[in-house]
Amino acid sequence: METTSRTAAQEVSAEAGRKVDGYLLAAFPWYGLDEAFTGPRWLMQVGAAADGTVEHGATGHGEEPTIKVEPPQDERFAVVVTVASRPVRRSADGTGVLEATSVSTAAWLAGSGLLAQTWPTQMDRTLRQDWLDQQTMLAWELADDLGGGSWSELMLPVDGVPTSFAYRESEYGWVLAGSASEGPEGVHIGAYGRGMSAYGLGFSVIQDLAAYDGFFYNFIGADE
Repeated sequence: METTSRTAAQEVSAEAGRKVDGYLLAAFPWYGLDEAFTGPRWLMQVGAAADGTVEHGATGHGEEPTIKVEPPQDERFAVVVTVASRPVRRSADGTGVLEATSVSTAAWLAGSGLLAQTWPTQMDRTLRQDWLDQQTMLAWELADDLGGGSWSELMLPVDGVPTSFAYRESEYGWVLAGSASEGPEGVHIGAYGRGMSAYGLGFSVIQDLAAYDGFFYNFIGADE
């Protein structure tokens, strides 16, 4: 599985009023829920390699997720993760090799994103990191085994074309991952959510980022 998101990738943020800049730097199309979704839309965060190349990012739909909701099932949101399709390539500093991105990359980013929003609120704060580390490793292993029994197939439209996604549910929400063919290289799509059913969702290229209100939320490491 591609490891940039865990090691070489760095979070790219921006000051208020310039949150969209990281998205505009991407050489690939961004995906979000299609026009059938009429609720709030907001920008989250992009991830870039050490040389500044944008590798992935996420867009939010629905309510702002928060770890403080009780019960968390009362929240209704879906986050779409777009991952650039990359071949095996050398790292920016020339000292190593980065693995190709894949559907598993999108599944990992979606799974870890869901975990960042859903740690048990009744848990002692001193135990949170141990829990998160354990669950993150499990998400990593699951993402590496999309053909295993923990996943099922879900067909959803991508730019109007029925597309196969690997899909799984947990007590914290749902995660799915697949690929799109937009552009010469295509992208991989991950998504996670809670309170909004994944069944019936559709994805499409975001034609105008102005449709997203610029809300910034760090889905990789949300503050308490």
